[in-house]
Amino acid sequence: MSRLSFLITAGPTREHIDPVRFLSNPSTGKMGYAIAEAVLDLGYDGMLISGPTCLSVSDKISKISVTSAKEMCESVLENIGNFSVLIMSAAVCDYRPIDHFDQKIKKSSSHLNLSFERTEDILMEVDKIGYDGIKVGFAAETQNLEKYALNKLHDKKLNMIVANDLTKKGAGFATHTNIVSIFSDKGGKVNLPLMPKQEIADHLINFIVEYDKKYNN
Repeated sequence: MSRLSFLITAGPTREHIDPVRFLSNPSTGKMGYAIAEAVLDLGYDGMLISGPTCLSVSDKISKISVTSAKEMCESVLENIGNFSVLIMSAAVCDYRPIDHFDQKIKKSSSHLNLSFERTEDILMEVDKIGYDGIKVGFAAETQNLEKYALNKLHDKKLNMIVANDLTKKGAGFATHTNIVSIFSDKGGKVNLPLMPKQEIADHLINFIVEYDKKYNN
């Protein structure tokens, strides 16, 4: 049994405007849940922190359900000390409404103006507490995939980033498949062709294990 243990985030977050409306994205959580199952299948310990999804995961994986970016950030910071690898596969909203209305907003005019603020940057918060485990991020882009992925790898002080082009058929949100490139902070790059997300998850965990053996032992 490896010493590695995995904390995985998955799914979207929701930033509520009023009790019936929220800001979110199309993430279904399939990639993150596949990673959680891969962790279990390959014999490692793990925890899943999930935004709202319709998916289920084995009860052998601890799961914490959250809604907002703030809740996900708090949960990651509370639990990360127990794990040697953080995989941030969740599609966390970048913005939330500054004002939250306790009652449903009624239609009263042809326009509604809302102001937004940045949500918590979970990876930056993790860096602030001095977490020294392996950090894996995800980048979903519609252009300049490698450039933006490598920028995020550097800016977020990641060890590895998984990048996919949302414009490619079979890749991205709400699909059972994906097409990804995995970059490491050591200059490594692996391109994975179209395949089921579960297979990508297996490859990713194995890449992390090999990275750990090569650079941390």
